[in-house]
Amino acid sequence: MTDSPDPPAYRIEDLAHRSGATVRTIRAYQDRGLLPRPERRGRANVYTDAHLERLHRIAGLLDRGYTLASIKELLEAWDSGRGLGGVLGLVAEVDGPWTDEEAVRVSRSELAARFGGISDDAAVTEAMELGVLKPVPGDDDHFLVPSPQELAVAVELHSAGVPLSAIAGHLRELRVQVEHIASRFLEFTTEHVFARYLDGSHRPTDAEAAEAASLVRRLRPLAQQTVDAELARAMRLFAVRRLRRHLGADEPVTLADRTRLVALPEKAMKAVHHLVGPQRAAEFVTLAVEREVRARALDHLAASHVPSDDVDESP
Repeated sequence: MTDSPDPPAYRIEDLAHRSGATVRTIRAYQDRGLLPRPERRGRANVYTDAHLERLHRIAGLLDRGYTLASIKELLEAWDSGRGLGGVLGLVAEVDGPWTDEEAVRVSRSELAARFGGISDDAAVTEAMELGVLKPVPGDDDHFLVPSPQELAVAVELHSAGVPLSAIAGHLRELRVQVEHIASRFLEFTTEHVFARYLDGSHRPTDAEAAEAASLVRRLRPLAQQTVDAELARAMRLFAVRRLRRHLGADEPVTLADRTRLVALPEKAMKAVHHLVGPQRAAEFVTLAVEREVRARALDHLAASHVPSDDVDESP
């Protein structure tokens, strides 16, 4: 019976080459407790495929925007046997795209053509600061557009006469308000939906993390749908008001407004108070008005009716 071969062993330089990390980074991960220390074989320190896999996992989490402190907590969960499958699925769901839009490339000349054929370096710089445009590494003549819809809105506004500086300023202001809405929606759903998965007393199991990821998929479109509906309502409300104001039209007066504008003589109100008391005065006036309306309707019907005895039926 032959002994099983020893697992592959790497020197730190070999591990760095295979993982894409530097030797300095590997040692820093070890000092932070992210990467286990090498095995001692004779006089040499060696690394195995487990170290290589750990480095790949760390790199993937860093690419998703996680800090080293957060990665350490996740890896500790993995090491304790609780697994990372469900947690990483939840991470991927939250960190994935929250829109169906796909980024596109646009050249400088195409960008200038869409904005009236004039190249504006200051506007391009501001668009890059806002993330509307992103540089393409190694290609100064093209930009990446994360949201083609957002760029299309800017093109339409500019063609309608809005200066690029005003569009950028409006976007900055809008982002502050939208980020506030997003933060409030997240707080709301965290409190009422996700709190049970975020109990500080324990980390979510794979099953709990998978359930939370499913909820994220279901609830993700709700914020946008709610904002769309409320924005449409508010835009109509304020647009109509502004148009009426500019056209010199008064706001429509509702029936309730007209009712509140009716004033009764003081003498009449004192008589009502004397009859039924102040607490029931409104009810009394309402019933009195309704009775008067009915009486007049009856009088009208009686006046319009011709008795059959008075009708001449002779040929």
